[in-house]
Amino acid sequence: MTNVKLLSRKAWMLAALLITALIAGCGGGQAPPGTAAGTAPAAGVADGSNSENKGGTKEIVIAEPVHSTGYLPLYIAIRKGFFDGLNVKAITLSGGSAHTNAVLTDQAFGFIGGPEHNAFAKAKGAELRAIVNIVNRGNVYLVARSGLDPGDDIAAFMKGKTVAVSQYGGTPNSIIRYLAGEWGLELDKDLTLKEVDTGAIPAVLQQNQGDVAVVTEPMLTQGIKEGIWGEPFYNVPQELGPYAYSTINIKQDNIENDPETARKFVDGILKGLEFIRDNKAESMEIAKLEFPSMADELLAATIDRSYEDEMWEYTGQIIEDAVNTGLSVVRAAGLLKDEAIGYTDIVDMQFVK
Repeated sequence: MTNVKLLSRKAWMLAALLITALIAGCGGGQAPPGTAAGTAPAAGVADGSNSENKGGTKEIVIAEPVHSTGYLPLYIAIRKGFFDGLNVKAITLSGGSAHTNAVLTDQAFGFIGGPEHNAFAKAKGAELRAIVNIVNRGNVYLVARSGLDPGDDIAAFMKGKTVAVSQYGGTPNSIIRYLAGEWGLELDKDLTLKEVDTGAIPAVLQQNQGDVAVVTEPMLTQGIKEGIWGEPFYNVPQELGPYAYSTINIKQDNIENDPETARKFVDGILKGLEFIRDNKAESMEIAKLEFPSMADELLAATIDRSYEDEMWEYTGQIIEDAVNTGLSVVRAAGLLKDEAIGYTDIVDMQFVK
């Protein structure tokens, strides 16, 4: 690579993490300890939005908050070479808004997260747009500690319960706050949230410090297998319907100044979405490469649930209702105060055919 200053992964991540946080919260899946999820490739580039290899292939970086099975269409597109003229790398940047800030500071071309992150940015004067959909359902499930029976009246069951959930600002946390309002429950009075690091959630229920957990795959299936909790009593993907949970988001400047790169990238994602729709067996084999330390049984159950719950939007479309659901969730959680920001302010569908 010429005219590009290569950074070590450590230096690259440090640069992104030291930037003043503009945005609160991050979405993304959860992974149990010992899986490949949450690990990062070895290196990034100094300017992930505009780097070029000797052969003329442009190298771009996509920042992800966690290495998740939900993002499998992206990994498929990378491994199958679906990005014409682009060398795409996924870099995991956990911790607050690091993945979003990587785009705002040109350390990455795009980031994976709900378009509500673009709304957070716009409220502070920055312009980001979601250009293609990946995960189109709220990838969140509510489970009860083994031995508890939620019954049919969920609102009645939840009253007085302690819920283990990831930290405030993350999408799972926002969703449980939104649902509490829908059920007529007041936080800290009718319902208590025990906000912990994602990896600590199983231990909270095992030690009887919580009654309910908010989890995603593959933690969900692993917890069922280990007897920590039962099957979900509230399935957010099914209950809330279309929800723009994880889209690819880029700077408005890149759309205006380099639309060809955006078009090539979206075309590759669309091929990845079509592939995962039509080739389940081979998609599973690619998932094994991406998550080599996950047991085959656990990985298969995770992928099967994603298909069953219609996790992916195979056309890449980001519809207005799906975005409005996400905005309603973060507004209910108190993360977005600006009521004027809407769909056209944070989404640009011109590259999705």
